[in-house]
Amino acid sequence: MTTPVSVAHPEDAVCVPSRPAVNLGLDHHPWFPISPCAAGCIEANATAGRMVVILRLIRLVLVIALLATCALVIVPMPRLVRRRFLRRASKMILAAIGTTISIDDRRPFAGETRGLLVANHISFLDVVALASVHPAQFVAKSEVASMPVVSSIARRIGIIPIERGSLRRLPDAVGAAVDRLHHDATVAVFPEGTTRCGQTMGSFRPAFFQAAIDARVPVIPVRLTFTCAGATSTAASFIGDDEPLDTLRRVLRTRGLTVTIRLYEAQLPGEGDRRELALRCERMVAGYGSSPEVALAA
Repeated sequence: MTTPVSVAHPEDAVCVPSRPAVNLGLDHHPWFPISPCAAGCIEANATAGRMVVILRLIRLVLVIALLATCALVIVPMPRLVRRRFLRRASKMILAAIGTTISIDDRRPFAGETRGLLVANHISFLDVVALASVHPAQFVAKSEVASMPVVSSIARRIGIIPIERGSLRRLPDAVGAAVDRLHHDATVAVFPEGTTRCGQTMGSFRPAFFQAAIDARVPVIPVRLTFTCAGATSTAASFIGDDEPLDTLRRVLRTRGLTVTIRLYEAQLPGEGDRRELALRCERMVAGYGSSPEVALAA
């Protein structure tokens, strides 16, 4: 079991796993993002029956096959049509694996604002959840963008690859994000730089906030929360030694899983630098309030 540690600010909170996170070696730069979460963060949820799991898996395979067929027709179509397709496709995938979507829109004026979308990072399902309400071109680690099959999908939806272990190549990735933003595309990034179990948040790295400043576009803060029976669930977490199938297996076995997508008011870069902008969005997504306990539970 894991307990969040109450500290002065929610952005400094950490998990205390029952065993250490994966050793990433000594070949990474000093600012390489490392998650404190590991297998000890995973907690048991209400489990679905075997037949339910089998039906969900069959449904997922059928949905993916249908979407792959439809994509051949949709991809050459105008952007508006593609975005609607991505929203619908994402909702179908989440429904197939038994995950309910809950949208908590806290923006004063509802609507689709183009800009740099930033969110906390829990799972590879984050991409699907965000696309269900706000399709975007995602910044993803280069290992994902080069995987068989995934690489062809990545090229079609416009993933921006980033080598997390190389600071020298970071400006190129930021420059690519600026270019996409200039071409009226929404770019999504997970500024924590790595996944956590969902019980705490890490600090937002400021690098990609520079893209919003350079492109003169707003930043759209989003908070993702996975819950089961009203309590935070770690079933969808992609942490420690997890492989994608490990996370998918837990999700398929979980009964009553909900992903809540909370959208906050768009933030203009203003007169501050990227660090000020990153901290402003981080505190908003973390739900910083009058006390650390309120912030973590928000």
